[in-house]
Amino acid sequence: MGRIFEVRKGAMFARWDKMAKDFTRIGKEIAIAVKSSGPDPDNNPALRRCYLNAKACNMPKDRVEAAIKRAMGKDTSSYEEITYEGYAPHGVALLVETATDNSTRTVANVRMHFTKGKGALGTSGSVAFTFNRMGEFKIKNAGQNLEDLELELIDYGLEEVGENSEGQIVIRTAFEEFGNMNKALEEKGIEVITAELTRIPQNTVELGEEEANDVLKLVDKLEQDEDVQKVYHNLK
Repeated sequence: MGRIFEVRKGAMFARWDKMAKDFTRIGKEIAIAVKSSGPDPDNNPALRRCYLNAKACNMPKDRVEAAIKRAMGKDTSSYEEITYEGYAPHGVALLVETATDNSTRTVANVRMHFTKGKGALGTSGSVAFTFNRMGEFKIKNAGQNLEDLELELIDYGLEEVGENSEGQIVIRTAFEEFGNMNKALEEKGIEVITAELTRIPQNTVELGEEEANDVLKLVDKLEQDEDVQKVYHNLK
């Protein structure tokens, strides 16, 4: 009985940690969006995207509104978005997106994670070319015909449509078409669960279980860093 409780407690703490990380990430995205284009979501597509993603991870509305108010303050930190590139063990490419108010601290921490994880931090452009930057929208699967949906959205930049493991419909566009697709989905009344810019690997690397765990340990350490927003890899 005690062992079962320990397992459940560990899983609960893991969920809390993930939720806290998600809230911090979205809070920074809100700050960047507000600093860039103001606090009105009707005139700020990036902020509307933040609202969607906050709702998807159950971030309370009052926390979202508090983050907007903080971003409007004169003394609020301004975040710089920096992407780091490198390799995990066994030749797996990594892209690490950060949002930081102290780039010296961030690069030192990212380099430390790569070194301890037996990876190698690379130079700008060393692996970015192996990923396609795309817009990704997840919408509720209400039994839509995917072929019909493709025809309906192809004029707005649709490149891929399919289902994910959670049963949601995933729509992908080229990076440049993100705004067009976002507007089209709003105008068509299609409810979006999440909307974000993502990196899709052009090719993937397949490893054995032990080698894959080496890679995932490094990814996990990077994702836990307070300055890291997202980590992309090409591990299959």
